[in-house]
Amino acid sequence: MTLTQLRYLVALADHLHFGRAAAACGVSQPTLSAQIKKLEAYLDAPLVERGGGDVGLTALGAHIVERARRMLEEADAILGAARRGADPMVGPRRIGVIPTLCPYFLPWALPAIRNDFPRLDLLCFEEMTEQLVAELRARRLDWAVMAGPFRADGLEAYPLFQEAFLAALPEAHPLAQKEATPQSALTTERLLLLSEGHCMRDQALALCATQPKEPGRTDASATGLETLRGLVAAGLGVTLAPALAARPTPGVVYRPLTPPAGRDLILVARAAPAQRVEARLIAKSIAAAYAQTARPEPYSQQL
Repeated sequence: MTLTQLRYLVALADHLHFGRAAAACGVSQPTLSAQIKKLEAYLDAPLVERGGGDVGLTALGAHIVERARRMLEEADAILGAARRGADPMVGPRRIGVIPTLCPYFLPWALPAIRNDFPRLDLLCFEEMTEQLVAELRARRLDWAVMAGPFRADGLEAYPLFQEAFLAALPEAHPLAQKEATPQSALTTERLLLLSEGHCMRDQALALCATQPKEPGRTDASATGLETLRGLVAAGLGVTLAPALAARPTPGVVYRPLTPPAGRDLILVARAAPAQRVEARLIAKSIAAAYAQTARPEPYSQQL
């Protein structure tokens, strides 16, 4: 019986699908399946119920998964102790950040973290929320920065900061002539959205897409904020921009929303004692850096 086999079994319990569990663990489906069968053979007991495309755990399998989670947490604690020796935040760590924040977050967050923890070797990755969660569960990431609210078994969230949303409007648009943009005024506009999978797409739809559009005024989507900004500059529609991403762009005007709206940014880590201490330290560092350098614009109304 190996820790790797137990990790695969826990991943299967989390996903209830061999393909998704294998992807979360970074291995092929036959590899994961073979290792779980070896674990069953070693224990001389069935752990997984297979059949008809559905996957489930036997009663014994569910019991072993719960004990395996604790064993893996202890293994992570041992690894963490070896990494840092007598000091916290020493050695390599991996942090993932959602795409709508990552390019605007790293320039001020990384120098601050490096200043607070000079012996920390931080590796950064950009992924969407669903993939970040999978990477955390597979222990390929130590922390992830994403938008809340968030809740998932085995993971914990730590508040970082609130980021306001702004209306991004073509320079010649009538709404650009006003000091603020009512949320209600955006519901009849052609809304430029991020593609499926981005959490900010759902937030924008919740705020702006509550009324039918005029004929020919359908919403459009793009893969990133920079593309959306270009479409706005070309006069093809309006969009929401997180405050940190509201860079000066010819042809684009930014206006605050009324009532204010935005998102809560959080740090997510595995719910284990060894991770909690470090997660609190890194979250405190990021929150302080934002307050000092990123000119926070808090919003008063939760989405």
